[in-house]
Amino acid sequence: MIKKIVLMSLVLSQLAISCSSDDSNDEITPETEQTLAEQIANIVKQPYSKLTPTEQKTKLEVEANEMLVQLDKSKTSGAIEAIQNLGRLFSLKHIDLFDGKTDNGVEEVLNISGVYGIYTWNNAQKNWTKTASTTELKFVFPAKESQTANNAVLSSKSTSSDIKFKNIDTYSQWVYNPETGQGSYTESINDWFFLPTSVDAVLTIDGTQSATLASTAKYSTVNKSPEEFTYKVTLNDGYTWEMSGKKGTETTAKAAFTFNGKNLIEFNSGSTAQIDALIDNDEIAAYKGKANGLIKIMDNFIIVTEMDLATAAADDIALAKSVTYPVHPDYEKANSDFKAYYTAINTYNQKYAAGTAANFNKNMKLILVSKKDGTKIADIVQHEEKGHAYNFNLPVWNAEYEYWQSGQGESFTQQYYDEISYLKFNDNTEVAMSVYFSSGFENLETKFEDFAKSFKK
Repeated sequence: MIKKIVLMSLVLSQLAISCSSDDSNDEITPETEQTLAEQIANIVKQPYSKLTPTEQKTKLEVEANEMLVQLDKSKTSGAIEAIQNLGRLFSLKHIDLFDGKTDNGVEEVLNISGVYGIYTWNNAQKNWTKTASTTELKFVFPAKESQTANNAVLSSKSTSSDIKFKNIDTYSQWVYNPETGQGSYTESINDWFFLPTSVDAVLTIDGTQSATLASTAKYSTVNKSPEEFTYKVTLNDGYTWEMSGKKGTETTAKAAFTFNGKNLIEFNSGSTAQIDALIDNDEIAAYKGKANGLIKIMDNFIIVTEMDLATAAADDIALAKSVTYPVHPDYEKANSDFKAYYTAINTYNQKYAAGTAANFNKNMKLILVSKKDGTKIADIVQHEEKGHAYNFNLPVWNAEYEYWQSGQGESFTQQYYDEISYLKFNDNTEVAMSVYFSSGFENLETKFEDFAKSFKK
C-alpha cells in the first residue's frame, strides 16, 4: 500500500514537473500571431458585407490607395502646373483681349487686334507685354511659379459660330482724386464677339509639346449656352481629362479622368434610365432605378447619386438672397467702419459656405458602394471648413484730404471657407474623403458639378 502511495506520488510529481515544464515552454514560445500586414491582407480578401465598420475603413484605405497615388501624382504634372501658373498670372494682371473696343462688326470681331495677339509675361513689371497678331492668340509665360524665365507657350485657334455674344469687359466705376478733390465716372465697356464652334490649343514647355486642349460646341438657338459641348485636355505624361454634355428632355453630362487609358474617375449624370444602363454588373443591380448620377472610381467603387438639381438651384438662389454680401463703406465719410465691414465679410464667407454645404446634403444624396459586392460603405456629406486666408492692413482716415487711405491701419485677416466632402461610415464616424481619395477627387468633382449645372442654363 505504501509502495502504491509512493508510486502515485512519483507519478503526480512527474506530472506536476511536466506541466510546469510545459507552462514554462508556453511562456517562452507564445502562439504565433498574424503580423499587421497579414491581418490587413486577410481583411482585404473579405467582402465588405462581412466586415465591421472599422475593418471596412481598413479595406477602403488599401483599395483606394492606387487612386490616391495617381491623383497626387497628377499634381506634379508639368503641364498641369503650367496651366495653373498661367491662371495665377492672369489673376495678377488682367488682359483686355479687346483693347476696350466696343460694338465690333462681324469681320472685325474675328480679326480685331485685341482678339488676337501674343502676350508675353514681364516678370520684372508683373504685367503682360502685347505684340499684335491677326492669326493667333498666344501666351508666353513661366511654367512654374518659382521661375522667372518664360519657357511655356499656350497658343490657341478657334472657329467662330454665328452666335454673337456681349460681354462686359470693364464695369463702370467712380474714382476720387484727392489731389483735385474731384471725382470722375467712366461708363461700362462692352465687348461683342462670336462664340466658337471649336477651339484647339497647344501647350509647349521648353520647346516640347506638353498638352493639347480641344473643345467643340453646337448651338441651335441664339443662346450662349450650347446644345452640345465637348472638352478634352490631353497631357503628354499620360493623363487625360474630358467632359461632354447634351441638352434634351433629360440633360446628360459626362466627365472622365484617365491615366494611360485606364479609368481613374468617371462622372455621369442624366435620367434614371440612362444611369441604369451604366450599372452593368449583378453585384450593384440593386441600385437600378434609384439614381440619376453615377461616379465610377477605378474598378473598385461606385458612388450612386440622387440629385435634385431643380431644388438645388432654387435653394442656391434662396441662399444668395438670405446671406447677402456686406455693403462697402463710403470712402468719404469719417465714421465709416472698415473693420466692421471686413469682419462682416468673414461672417458672410462662413455662412455662405455653411449654407452651400447644407444645400448639398439636402439635395445631393451620395453613397459610396463597393463595385465588387454591392455593399454600402459610407454616405458622402459636406461641411464647411476654413480655407485660405490673407492678411492686409485696414485703411485709415486722412483728415487733411477727408478720405480713407488704404493700407495704413492695423493688420486684418480675411478668412475664406471651403465645402469639404466627408465619408460618413455605418458607425456614424466621419473621415474627410481626401484621406482616402486625395484632394484631387474633390477638385474634379467640383469641376463636373459646375459643368453639369451650367449646362442646364
